Amino acid sequence: MSWLGLEDKTVVVTGAGGGIGKAIASAFVQAGARVALLDLNAKTVSATAEEIGALPVACDVTDAAAIADAATAVTAALGQASVLVNNAAFLSPGALDTVDIASWQRMLDVNLTGYLRCAQTFGAPMLERGAGSLVHVGSISGNHQQAFSNAYSASKAAVSMLSRQLAFEWGPRGVRSNVVSPGLVRTPLSEAFYADAKIKAARERVVPLRRIGRVEDIADAVLFFASDRAGYISGQEVIVDGGYGQSLMSHVPRPGYSND
Repeated sequence: MSWLGLEDKTVVVTGAGGGIGKAIASAFVQAGARVALLDLNAKTVSATAEEIGALPVACDVTDAAAIADAATAVTAALGQASVLVNNAAFLSPGALDTVDIASWQRMLDVNLTGYLRCAQTFGAPMLERGAGSLVHVGSISGNHQQAFSNAYSASKAAVSMLSRQLAFEWGPRGVRSNVVSPGLVRTPLSEAFYADAKIKAARERVVPLRRIGRVEDIADAVLFFASDRAGYISGQEVIVDGGYGQSLMSHVPRPGYSND
């Protein structure tokens, strides 16, 4: 892991209590970084932090004052952040013709505005130092609309644009911004989808690599973007989906040319 040069860097990961966030945080710890875990659930984030050896910070990313307090706590314990991973997000189903606007706004507050709030707060010292890396966890749902998902697809599409704008505005001041967008990934929240062997097999068949993603697959991409090895990469999005997003034409029947 020394190839990445992340030793002794302070890294902040939001939504780090479990799932993809936990895997990302754990990978940074293994790479020798000093890691702070931010999560709304104080009990969960404390348990995760104890398990992987990180600093737990209970924080609501929709609350500017809470983020400021979290930054103060992180700086006091670990030093100023060199890397911010924006991962906190949630999905609440809803059809657009009937979606409750308060629910829509709440999702945008977490999935989009929360990313900007954290970038502003943890990025301020990066801008002063002239060095830093922001990595935002997006989703293939931001590129391929996920119906009946309330504001989720819209919020994730906006994350990509937010990252590109940050890259343009902050690049001259030494701060990079990139997006890692997962495809189908097996997490505690999605585990129910894979309990049925037929559904699991059907999902695997639409992925060219013929497997569902692991949380570690996402963590690997995040660590690369965060590291100096990606020091000339900014304003970009890497899609970690086993090739699924490039498989549209493969679903058009062509007798004699099946890839099964």
